[in-house]
Amino acid sequence: MTELLPALPSDTFERVLCVVAHPDDMEYGASAAVAAWTASGVEVRYLLLTRGEAGIDTMQPEETARLRMEEQRTGCRAVGVERVDFLEHPDGMLVYGLDLRRDIARAIREFRPDAVVTGAWDVEFMGMLNQADHRAAGLATLDAVRDAGNRWVFTDLVDEGLTPHSPRWFIVSGADNPTHGVDVTGAPIEAGVASLEAHEAYLAALPWHPAPRDLIEWITTAQGQAMGVPNAVLFRAWDFQAPIEM
Repeated sequence: MTELLPALPSDTFERVLCVVAHPDDMEYGASAAVAAWTASGVEVRYLLLTRGEAGIDTMQPEETARLRMEEQRTGCRAVGVERVDFLEHPDGMLVYGLDLRRDIARAIREFRPDAVVTGAWDVEFMGMLNQADHRAAGLATLDAVRDAGNRWVFTDLVDEGLTPHSPRWFIVSGADNPTHGVDVTGAPIEAGVASLEAHEAYLAALPWHPAPRDLIEWITTAQGQAMGVPNAVLFRAWDFQAPIEM
């Protein structure tokens, strides 16, 4: 018998920072887990590295950015997230580098989360080829988690009054080899569906896109099998306070 994946112990964190490249990136399952966390009293913030301005071919970038930022705010409210910050790195041309790492490290030191969530940075993930911005965002977030805890990296942040901070958990959505899951059966999946439906104008520009409810139910039902529950979201998670296994 295949061993079921354990639940991610959300009682070990009070604040979570989710770092992704674009508006809508959290909404493909992960936002349902966010809804479960916020319902239990966890404070969650989103950090969007771009404004998504290159996402609609038929619309000028500035108008697209305005629209997609508003849709993301609506999607956040659906899952209990009160604060979302948008950086202005270029959509479609996100560059892994020191500037990106510094911006993410700054957000980590400012919010001081117990857990940081990002997306997978593999070239291939979930049976698809990963987009360049997603790869840059995930890898930069991984490195920024370390940067945030080292006072001798980005010393200008200390000059700003942002002292080092090391989150306990690093959590990756969309990983092919998950270690934990979050049961999103019931209200969390409904909130997750609503968060994706909030991206109405963006999805309208993608005629091939499945209906949000069909897609989220399909993803979470498939992932629920790994936990033995009707609906789940799976993650690969590292607990930096876990004992080292010899």
